[in-house]
Amino acid sequence: MLLLGLTGSIATGKSTVSSILSKAPYSLPIIDADLIARQVVEPGTAGYNAIVRYFAPTTPDLLLPEAGPKGRPLNRPALGRRVFGQGEERERDRKVLNGIVHPAVRKEMYRQMIWAYLKGHWAVVLDVPLLFESGWERYCGTILVVGVSDPAIQIQRLRARDPHLTEEDARNRVLSQGDIREKAKRCERRGEGRGVVVWNDGDREDLERNLQRVMEDIRRRSPGWWSFLLWVCPPLAAMAGLVSWYKMKKVQESWEEEKRKEKAKL
Repeated sequence: MLLLGLTGSIATGKSTVSSILSKAPYSLPIIDADLIARQVVEPGTAGYNAIVRYFAPTTPDLLLPEAGPKGRPLNRPALGRRVFGQGEERERDRKVLNGIVHPAVRKEMYRQMIWAYLKGHWAVVLDVPLLFESGWERYCGTILVVGVSDPAIQIQRLRARDPHLTEEDARNRVLSQGDIREKAKRCERRGEGRGVVVWNDGDREDLERNLQRVMEDIRRRSPGWWSFLLWVCPPLAAMAGLVSWYKMKKVQESWEEEKRKEKAKL
């Protein structure tokens, strides 16, 4: 089974691509890290309790006033203002939040991947906004990055989607996820068929055409007979996964070493 990593940045169209891939003619199972991240911090969960313990003393509006069956949900805009943006304090708080949420998300993603394999799917989409930053890169046989050529497009789309955000709020959220053009370069570094970029500067029809072209190539590189063989022979699937993991680990380490050298020259 192919692990197809799907990533991008905020307001680049990644969620639209995920929705398209979940429907015919693709009909692929989607493991949505954002959705899982919401589920693991619902009232009553261990993640929720840890966030409240850390952030409540410094964030008075951390919880919504209306209580649900299990308690008051998190006020996500308030938490977002706390962790997004520049500065040492916000960076520290963002790391704390990630340290609470990410382990719980990983556990649930592993469970869903195993289930998709057992059901015989030829591929599963790992919809992870911070795929490179969170270390999922090496696990994916192919990565698809949805990007735009100018961050101004992201800010415009983000404010249209979330009218409550100010210009500064939108800019901070875009900048906090890094330059999408840098992610595109990193993706293409993986090589043909293993790293693909879909540019989404136009309308939905353009996006669907670009995505169709990309998916046809990906499917051609993972034929049905190979998917079936991996399904009926789990040891072979495990071996193929290990080989792919090792190769992509080398690519990841090469990229990171190159970036370290660039920083050392500054």
